Amino acid sequence: MRLKADIEDLWNRSDDLTPADLTDDQQATLDRFLEALEAGEVRAAEKHDGTWEANEWVKQGILLNFTLRETQAREYGDVTYHDVLPLRETADLGDRGTRNTPDGTVIRRGAYVGSDAILMSPAFVNIGAHVGDGTLVDSNDVVGSCAQIGDDVKLGANTVIGGVLEPVEDAPVVVEDGVALGAGSRVTSGFVVGENSVVGEDTLLSPRIPVYDLVEEEIRYGELPPGRRAFQRFVESSIGEHDLFDGGAYKPAVVATHVEEETLEGAEREDALRE
Repeated sequence: MRLKADIEDLWNRSDDLTPADLTDDQQATLDRFLEALEAGEVRAAEKHDGTWEANEWVKQGILLNFTLRETQAREYGDVTYHDVLPLRETADLGDRGTRNTPDGTVIRRGAYVGSDAILMSPAFVNIGAHVGDGTLVDSNDVVGSCAQIGDDVKLGANTVIGGVLEPVEDAPVVVEDGVALGAGSRVTSGFVVGENSVVGEDTLLSPRIPVYDLVEEEIRYGELPPGRRAFQRFVESSIGEHDLFDGGAYKPAVVATHVEEETLEGAEREDALRE
């Protein structure tokens, strides 16, 4: 792919370049790269043989768009802000049945948003993020840089999907197809949420927090397998042996059980999120 070769070449030269040094062709490469991200032609991570892997050159291209552009004053409604990139143009969304409500819905350049999706204000989708078809990004949600959100996903209100931009070899947060995340959930540090899972409200999914998978009867880190119902609980911590902790101490954990075999739809999924 010509674009990949051009980004990698620019990356190898970037230590000796400033924004003022860029040729017209190099500037065009940065612009073409952002357009390819927004069109879904390239992605920050892809699944190979069942494992999500970062596309390092894509993350390099994102970093180049930060380091090789000047910060400028820009306008967003009545607000003046300062950034190296403008916000994403959204004229194409309506043609594909996607809704982005006003008063605070922000999509940064280099973000992909699929067809028939809904972005409720205020919400923020960062550069390199991929939001799939039919997905709901609810009010006060954050979709971090390079996060990969699948098709028909429901991100409940006040959900935070963390960004993973550096190091370039690290895979970002992934939420696979058909997942429902309850309000206030947080997914961080490259955690992978398996398809068709239902995650309860205020659950923190992080590689540092164990997932007690009662289906396979094992403890996992960094992933929630497909088809699980997950919720936050607290388990005993060895710190509790210290005299300072009268009555013991506890640490967060995630418990995962089976989602019902039948597909959860509409009100059933809402009920599941609230259990």
